[in-house]
Amino acid sequence: MSESMKKDRIPLIIIAGPTASGKSDLAVRLAEQIGGEVISGDSMQVYKGMDIGTAKITAEEMRGIPHHLIDVVEPWEPWSVALFVEQASRLAEEICARGAVPIVCGGTGFYLHALAYGADFEPEETGGELRRQLEEQIDTEEGRMKLYAELCEADPESARIIHPNNGKRMIRAIEYYRQTGKRISEHNSRLRLKESPYDLKYFVLTRPREILYERIERRIDRMLEDGLVEEVKKLRDSGCTREMVSMQGLGYKEILDTMDGVTSMEEAVRILKRDTRHFAKRQLTWFRREDAIWINMDAADPLEEVLKNISCGNTSLVV
Repeated sequence: MSESMKKDRIPLIIIAGPTASGKSDLAVRLAEQIGGEVISGDSMQVYKGMDIGTAKITAEEMRGIPHHLIDVVEPWEPWSVALFVEQASRLAEEICARGAVPIVCGGTGFYLHALAYGADFEPEETGGELRRQLEEQIDTEEGRMKLYAELCEADPESARIIHPNNGKRMIRAIEYYRQTGKRISEHNSRLRLKESPYDLKYFVLTRPREILYERIERRIDRMLEDGLVEEVKKLRDSGCTREMVSMQGLGYKEILDTMDGVTSMEEAVRILKRDTRHFAKRQLTWFRREDAIWINMDAADPLEEVLKNISCGNTSLVV
């Protein structure tokens, strides 16, 4: 692509990384430095009333920096990667039109990649018989594990990064394979060969594994102290059920199990900490496949490293 064509693209900065890596704080600090606005790239923080379990940034932590795509739908309303890309791309254009820089912050790698590289979404047979059968099967633990075993055999790469509890993505991967005879992981790999429509700077935050895991465990302890159980009870009382995509998020399904007498609170916390560590590991696996700049958050000044990479060879981002 020629330099003149590159100059026509609007800037986009992505601050990605595993849970508890420090993304939100760094995104705010960066926005303060370069005149930015933050677009959430988290698939759970879009839901209203789900604040504690999603580690949603508070108004105080935003420090006056505008944040977008937080609290935009009810927990029972649909949300998807296609909706995210549609709204985030529109917001990026609007932010640039105001003379600010769009900074996308989040840990949902699939969402971030789709936005960064302008993924084309193949139509999903949402009302078809195959989708209905898969949704019925995944409602039971036995059915869910059978589907996961099928995914492991049909598309091992997808099975490596999709948790068995992520029913939506597991259904889509199996559906894609049954309909096309091809692996959705190979389809996604082809998308990665596309060039971004943005003047893109993609950063992934990292920390030593033991430090990251300590931060995860402390965060979960704080969530419980801040009222995670009460938040889940309020959601359940408002009509939210475990079958909803929103309630399958980490922290919500585990607490629901304690309310239903499936596990004790002690066991639920143990499972939550274990599964969140595993989730962080899968996030890192995803981000290693991206063409990104890795930032060590234990360095003397990670923000300075980000600023240096933004200003180096990039004329559309004025720092």
